[in-house]
Amino acid sequence: MQQRRFSSVTPICRKLADGAVGDWLHINSASFVGPNRHFDAGDHRFHPDNIIWDSREANIIAITDRKTGNITWRLGPNYEGSEAERKLGWIIGQHHAHIISRGLPGEGNLLVFDNGGWAGYGKPNPASPTGRQNARRDYSRVLEIDPITLEVVWQYTPAEAGFLIPLDASRFYSPFVSSAQRLPNGNTLITEGSDGRIFEVTRDHALVWEYISPYWGSRGMNMVYRAYRAPYTWVPQRPPPIEMPIPRSDRSTFRVRGAAPPGREREISVPGVLADQPDAAFCVVPSNGAP
Repeated sequence: MQQRRFSSVTPICRKLADGAVGDWLHINSASFVGPNRHFDAGDHRFHPDNIIWDSREANIIAITDRKTGNITWRLGPNYEGSEAERKLGWIIGQHHAHIISRGLPGEGNLLVFDNGGWAGYGKPNPASPTGRQNARRDYSRVLEIDPITLEVVWQYTPAEAGFLIPLDASRFYSPFVSSAQRLPNGNTLITEGSDGRIFEVTRDHALVWEYISPYWGSRGMNMVYRAYRAPYTWVPQRPPPIEMPIPRSDRSTFRVRGAAPPGREREISVPGVLADQPDAAFCVVPSNGAP
């Protein structure tokens, strides 16, 4: 498997005449396209040395020819020009758009964390009186897209996470930062960055592993910009670590240490809830509505 080469991109903010700071495109990632089946088939838009980048503020994903500086392939900023674009839906405020590397499942497809939130420039609407950040959506999507047909090959949205759209859609939502990485086993590592959550899902959307950052910064956030799964060989160790299988927990019997035993979850004692009843207890009704 070939390792992809990444270029670091720092958004350029310019001071405007009135002293304000502008960040018109906010390009948050750029990488070499890398060896791929499209170029092998004669499509020179996808030359391995070309650069794929994305603009978080303008809802654009594009490939730039390194020799000419011309745009050879583009998706956005509008998603209503063709039937394929309309079916794909608006990509908003996205991060980490890249071509899946050769040797990985889905190689040659575009993988992107479609944040949602607020981004784009266009006609004013009630949520955007000036037309800036006029595209809005209160949940995120991870999309694997065939860059030729724009067909969604695979996705992870609140629906695949088991949440009801639109009522619970924001339970999978990071309006900024975030990323997605295809793993050699076919799973996808997702960084839900604004929540500090990193998790791995299978092709069938089963959650197999997750981590929530316990590190909170000065702004009161545990945000994680982007995470990668790296092979053990990247961090030499002797002896190398040995992976051990972890059996899936039975949620009907699993208890965190100190939790109430099965059958008594609905009643917990909280000292000091009432001033005149320091040992008062209150009931928690489960989501299934059982008494």
